Amino acid sequence: MKEALLRTELDLPNRRSGKVRDLYDVPMADGSHAVLIVATDRISAFDVVMANGLPGKGIVLTQLSRFWFDKFKDVIPNHLISMDVMDVPGLTDAARHVLDGRIMLCRKAEILPIECIARGYITGSGWVDYQSSGSVCGQILPTGLRNSDRLAEPIFTPATKAASGHDQNISFEEAVAVIGESHMRFMRKTTLDLYARARDYAASRGILLADTKFEFGLLPGATTPILVDEIFTPDSSRFWPADDWELGREQRSFDKQIVRNYLETLVKAGRWDKTPPGPRLPEDVIERTLARYLEAHERLTGAALDLSKY
Repeated sequence: MKEALLRTELDLPNRRSGKVRDLYDVPMADGSHAVLIVATDRISAFDVVMANGLPGKGIVLTQLSRFWFDKFKDVIPNHLISMDVMDVPGLTDAARHVLDGRIMLCRKAEILPIECIARGYITGSGWVDYQSSGSVCGQILPTGLRNSDRLAEPIFTPATKAASGHDQNISFEEAVAVIGESHMRFMRKTTLDLYARARDYAASRGILLADTKFEFGLLPGATTPILVDEIFTPDSSRFWPADDWELGREQRSFDKQIVRNYLETLVKAGRWDKTPPGPRLPEDVIERTLARYLEAHERLTGAALDLSKY
């Protein structure tokens, strides 16, 4: 297995970095600027990046986004220009080799600072909110719901995008105050529509799509938002195996839950306090977590992903 790609240093301007992705501006031949998004193999939990990563995780995320962007390209436009490293000007052959399979060359958009979340099941932060108030983001839900209960109708719950730390759930009205009513109405409708389409498709593949989040942006001079970032990956969505779902408990997700569970043992033992720097993950935790990502890709797309070809 190749080593995890934890950081890139490309000869491109304006490098910036998130928990998983490195971004660069890319001067194009027509004088415009695109954005290069590189999905590294970094993995975070509790808003802390771990000392080591999952080799190939960034490729899995990118290839899943490729699948979904293509599936829904006629539903809403997105920022994607190309996922071929040969289409990125200014890269060396060595850089192209390292980046193969894990890049998106995208149109540069103004990011709207609201995360758009669709919830079809009550879990995660929504379950925490419901337990304390009987509502999620100001939306009153029926009494008597249990952890991982399916909601009669999916709900839309916006959140503020935090520069660091946890995003904060807010009401629709609070989101309107940030970016305006027309954008929020469009984003709410699109979020719920895409969620319903992906939920039904995932169900046909034996997977429950519990919730998901999107980001939207505006192209220069445009008034209608487009999809940006990633969509329907284990990092942006909560996928559960349908045959393992059980009401009243946390579910076995196709994501980094194995990492979180391991870290909780460190916290309980007093060996970590959920603050940076993140600890180093054991090899078995890395292998089992990566296997979950790969299983999600295969079950959703119908095709196994061979990381050795990248």
